[in-house]
Amino acid sequence: MTSLVASYPAGSAAFPHRGLVGIAGLAPHEILFLLEEAEQWVKLNRLPQKHDNRLAGLTIINAFFENSTRTLLSFEIAGKRLGADVVNMQAAQSSIKKGETLIDTAMTLNAMHADAIVIRHGSSGAVQLIADKVSCPVLNAGDGQHEHPTQALLDALTIRHAKKEFNGLKVTICGDILHSRVARSNVLCLTALGAEVRLCAPPALMPAEVEQMKVAPFLDFDAALEDADVVMMLRLQMERMQGQFIPSPREYHHLYGLTPERLAKAKPDALVMHPGPMNRGVEIDSNVADMADRSLITRQVEMGVAIRMACLDVLTRKVRGVEGWT
Repeated sequence: MTSLVASYPAGSAAFPHRGLVGIAGLAPHEILFLLEEAEQWVKLNRLPQKHDNRLAGLTIINAFFENSTRTLLSFEIAGKRLGADVVNMQAAQSSIKKGETLIDTAMTLNAMHADAIVIRHGSSGAVQLIADKVSCPVLNAGDGQHEHPTQALLDALTIRHAKKEFNGLKVTICGDILHSRVARSNVLCLTALGAEVRLCAPPALMPAEVEQMKVAPFLDFDAALEDADVVMMLRLQMERMQGQFIPSPREYHHLYGLTPERLAKAKPDALVMHPGPMNRGVEIDSNVADMADRSLITRQVEMGVAIRMACLDVLTRKVRGVEGWT
């Protein structure tokens, strides 16, 4: 894979943002810069000794007001492999449960002089609210139905490793688009890099603003799969649904589940992705999720650690006094 480093502005101009709250607002070269920065960590993470001390002496707080397994573990591993002191704060331990406001929590975290804060929250906009109140870089680990930027970046890195280029690539994203911050961030990221994105969902799970999203919307999954290079499945987010959005999981699987027969409608070398957690037998069949030559699902997890290491490294360069990062 050809390095793109030479095409980036020098120093902090390559990524001038203080934090990473969303993909919205990032230029294509800034996205590619983070992908390129992650490559060194992909290599490191495949070695027997997976450690680098560049963040030694720095403190990273993972403040997760919403439950998570993959994302929290991935950020924790990323910080520790870079040598940082990592502190996890989960929702059950939060003073929010005792009535403290989000702004008071932000001020408390800021008073602890963390060097970076990773935040996951169930309300859209909560991460930006905290980022505006603290003096250190903030990384969004998912906020409500808004964005999940590192998921989109790790998905892009996974696709880049498998397909090399983004221009002209046809990516079909199917599932609960309405409630999915992953879908929103992926649309912003992949369209910025030149991919053609198709969104497919039942009418009740397709966002009203889809026409403004620079994508091709589909209600028919079979049609959305035609000539697709990548098929990304999303789970039904029942915890965010109030009311009847689908007749039943069984009917949903019949119309929108990814089966071997459905995958055959995509390109012969089409690859399968899923951000997890998967509901096997609902949005995806096990014999598709576990295809050794087609499924990138475990590769996404691997790339997640690398991209989060890259983000933590880049966003703490100013505090570490790295040359050219002011």
